[in-house]
Amino acid sequence: MESLNLKVDMNPNKILDVEPKDTYQIAYMIHFFLGAGYLVPWNAFITAVDYFQYLYPTKHINKVFSVGYMSAAVAVLLTLLCWPKSCRIQLPSVRTRMNVGQALFISALMVAPVTDWIDHGNQSEIGSNVAFVVLVSMVMVSGLADGLVGGSLVGATGELPGRYMQAVFAGNATAGLMVSILRVITKASLPHTKKGLRTSTQIYFVFSALIVLICVICTNVLDKLPMIRYYRNKSRNEATGHMAIGTHFWVVVKKIRWFVTAGLVIYIVSLSIFPGYLSENVSSDYFKDWYPIILITTFNVGDFLGKCLTAIYLPRRSKGAIWCCMARVVFYPLFMGCIHGPKWMGSEVPVIVLTLMLGVSNGYLTSVLMILAPKSVPVEESEVVGIAMETSLVVGLVVGSAFGWLWNLL
Repeated sequence: MESLNLKVDMNPNKILDVEPKDTYQIAYMIHFFLGAGYLVPWNAFITAVDYFQYLYPTKHINKVFSVGYMSAAVAVLLTLLCWPKSCRIQLPSVRTRMNVGQALFISALMVAPVTDWIDHGNQSEIGSNVAFVVLVSMVMVSGLADGLVGGSLVGATGELPGRYMQAVFAGNATAGLMVSILRVITKASLPHTKKGLRTSTQIYFVFSALIVLICVICTNVLDKLPMIRYYRNKSRNEATGHMAIGTHFWVVVKKIRWFVTAGLVIYIVSLSIFPGYLSENVSSDYFKDWYPIILITTFNVGDFLGKCLTAIYLPRRSKGAIWCCMARVVFYPLFMGCIHGPKWMGSEVPVIVLTLMLGVSNGYLTSVLMILAPKSVPVEESEVVGIAMETSLVVGLVVGSAFGWLWNLL
């Protein structure tokens, strides 16, 4: 009888021929929740605008928050991109970077209620200048954490099938919606007094921190899933001999230059209107201090709906989506009309409808770009593209936040 020679490959890095299944859609749900989690702190700070305007009535709260937060986030993202060029030490793993960022999120969120307890203990009616500096510093710390967590998550998700990127950005939109609902519940459930406002906001920030804490658990569970390990090993093996993050970065950016440009335009337009304009430049005698909360919630609902629309329809070609991104500049004259146009344009209904349209277009077009961009390059470049796109969006956020101050000059 002819003997059989069996060869067994014991290489642990060998890629399985069959992709492991996403059992019970666990990986999808975790990406959705992580996408929500890393934007909870940002939304928590800007949605508590009624509370911060009470404490610091002379400050431009959301405009200061936007510039500080986004500037810190873009600094971290640029560091992630340039690190391999300037240092031989490898970046920590995705899980480590995300865990560090999430710890910073929790610390920053807890500072707001703690500083309020200290000021309230001193019987102060409004927040002190020192407390405001501490608060803005914590907002910037949250921005640093956002760059760390968001850049790492989006970069790693770029290696996976497109539906997981859609889950991350649907989660992004859910964060705003979830935090807005939380703020409405905490504000409405307590008396409309100074004590009630303080207490409701303290509860609000504690719950926001607990959401981020759950994300820490999800991050560590995700790293153990067979499907995630399969794609990371596949990407690592296919990237052998190819570029890493930071190497020939501009070569990759050139391939996706129109995606990058469109992402910049989306967020320059959005952040120059949301949240600063919506919380400071329009007002309502009927809704009073609820009005900015209603407008921010409306934007977040629209953003959520827009990002969910990609699960229903995703264009195969990017050209139309890019032109739609450029066309969003039409929102500038429309929102300007709400201030300087006919009286009816400045009433609640037109402003709310425009805010909803701003949110829907923001959510849908962002999600489309972030899904299509990593799939337009070879898999070994997908993590670079993911971080590059996230960086372009955050640069757009920084520029848009700065442009938001121009409304005060009109």
